[in-house]
Parts: sequence; structure tokens; C-alpha cells
Amino acid sequence: MWIRALRKLGSVAFLALLLLTLSLGCNRADGESDNTEKEDAAEQADGDEKSSDSDKKNGDEEGEDGEEEDQAVPVEIVALERGRIESILRFSTNLEAESEVQVFSEAARKVTELLVEEGDDVRKGQVLIRLQSEEQQTELARVESQLKKAQIDYDRQTNLYNQQLISDEKYNEATYDLQQLDLALADAKRELGYTQVRAPIAGTITGRHVNVGDHVTINQHLFDIVDFDSIVARIYVPEKELWRLGVDQEARIYAEAAGDVERLGAVDRIAPRIDPRSGTVKVTVAIPRRTGLLPGMYVTVELITDVHDDAVLVPKKALVYDADQLFIFRLKEDDTVERLLIKAALEDRDNIEPDGILQAGDRIVVAGQASVKDGSKVRLVGEGVERDVAETADDSEEEAAE
Repeated sequence: MWIRALRKLGSVAFLALLLLTLSLGCNRADGESDNTEKEDAAEQADGDEKSSDSDKKNGDEEGEDGEEEDQAVPVEIVALERGRIESILRFSTNLEAESEVQVFSEAARKVTELLVEEGDDVRKGQVLIRLQSEEQQTELARVESQLKKAQIDYDRQTNLYNQQLISDEKYNEATYDLQQLDLALADAKRELGYTQVRAPIAGTITGRHVNVGDHVTINQHLFDIVDFDSIVARIYVPEKELWRLGVDQEARIYAEAAGDVERLGAVDRIAPRIDPRSGTVKVTVAIPRRTGLLPGMYVTVELITDVHDDAVLVPKKALVYDADQLFIFRLKEDDTVERLLIKAALEDRDNIEPDGILQAGDRIVVAGQASVKDGSKVRLVGEGVERDVAETADDSEEEAAE
């Protein structure tokens, strides 16, 4: 009995020992697996950290390169050239005709004949219209008849007076009658002349204010006449510019209403006094006939005061204004720019001539200068394209030479 009990107890102990061994083996395998996973995780973390450090380093290097590239300001440049430049004084005004008249009626009569129309050229003294004149012609004929009779009577009285056959009173009376009739004849001729309205000046009819059949009154406005040879532009020049002006000095006239093409004129007169209120002097510019300009047109007048035919030309779009000073940016060999103070010797509408600091061939900034300063590094817009074109041209020339 005891032996059976011990056998049973040994079987149970063996099973317990077997289970304990299996349990220890699983725990050891799990521990090793955990350790392996931890080591792999650690290695991956180290690799990620190294990769991150490498990426960060590369990113920093790329950022530095990009920052350097961003510091180069894009600009546009031109190379300076030589050419003609004119110093010009520019003014605006309305054209006037110095010889312009209004024609009025000098008698109250009916219009019987109209001889001219608007746009017609007339000469001085030419008849423009005729008025009813029968009464004046009759009066003239009557006076002429009376004068003829009085002249015969005067001759007879003079002959008798020379022979001392009549008194002084008779002779004086005959003389007086003749003189009065001479005056009456002059009046009759003048009244008849009023029936023909004549042009007081040579010019062009610019306005007609009467028709055939109208009954005009004394001092009624009939015509306007303008002498287009007398068209002028009156401008008022500041007194500080007076020394630059002279009679017969060339002037250019532009009228937008007439095509805005250049027309030439010349200074005709310079007033001998300065207006103390405005500080200006009146200058009269004569306009040649047949230029297509009309009185009243709004025009721009340019007076040419100086000309340089071989000047270094700086485009005005390159100028940088600082207070009352002018600056430009000139490109240097290292792709940086230098800020230069310049003074204008002459200037026109598009360019200035500097005072000698610049030379033909110098490259200056004409666009983008608002973003640069002295010493700034710049990047030329279209520089790569220009170089490719230049290299292609050089290669072509070399091939042609070979």
C-alpha cells in the first residue's frame, strides 16, 4: 500500500517538474525575443537620429545656398550709348492771329450782292458785298452836274475879275460856291462807297454773318477775316531762362488736334520788360502759313536752347531721385552695383547728359533700382539668354572663318 502511494507521488512530482521546465523555457524565449526587439528599436532610433541629423545638415546647407541666391536682386540693365541731345524749354498755349478783323456795315442799306463765302482768300480792298446804291448814285450825279456848272461860272468870274470888271465880293462868292460843291461831291462819293463793303486786310474769310436780301444797319457785324500769315503762339518764359533766348531761335510746335506731328516756327519777338507779378517775359513765336494750324488751337511749344551731338545718354528711367539730387546704379565686374551721384548737363524728354562721371559702354540699372543699394549683389534679368545668344553668334563666326 505504501509502495503504491509512493509511486503515485513520484508520477505527480515528475509531471510538476516537467511543467516547471517547460515554463522556464518559454519565459527565456520570451525574454530573448523582447531583448531582440529592444535592440532593433534602439538601432532604428539611432539610424533615424543620424538620418535626421544628416537631413538637417543638408537642409541647412541648401538654406544657406538659397539665402545667398535670394540676396541677388533681379535687375535690368542697359549699356550707355552716345547720341544727340537737345536742351528744351516746353510750354503750352493757344494760337492767336495777330491780324484778325471784324468787318462792319457803314450804311443802312439792303444787301443786293454777296461776293465771297467762308474760306475764301481775299486781298486788301476787295469788295465783299454790295448794298442798294440807286439813291447814292443819283445824288452823286446831281452833285457832279452842279459842280460842272459852278466850275464854268467860276472860270467866267475869274476872267472878269482879272479884267477888273467885277467886284471882289462877286469873285469870292463864285469861289465859295465852287468849294462847297467840291465838298458835296466828296460826300456823295463817300456815301456811294459805303454801298460796297471792302476787305480792310488781306486774309481768309472765317465768318460770314449776312445774306442777300438782308437789310443791314450801321455798325452791323458782317464778316470775320483772319490773316493766317500772322498766326503766333504767345508763351511766358521765366526770367531766369531769358539769357537762353534770342530772336529767330528755332521752335517746335505740336498740336494734338492737327495730328501731333512736328511743325517748325521761330521766335519773332521778345518783350522788352518782365512782368513783376509773374516773373515772366512774353515771347512771341511766329507760325508759318499752310502748316494746318488754326487760331485757337491748343499747342505745345518747345524752344531749343542748346544741342550736343555726341553726348553720353542716360535714360531717365534709370534715375533715382533723393531730395534734390540724382543718382544711378552702375554695374561692376563682380555683379554688384555702385550708387553714383550725377548732375545733368542737358536733358530732353527721354534722356539726360551726365556731367562726365559716366562713359559710353557703362552698364547701369534701369529697372529694379528701388530694391538695391550701394554694394548690393544683383542678378541680371535675361542674362543667361543673352550669353547663349552671344556664344551662338561667336560659334557661327568661328565656323564661317574655318
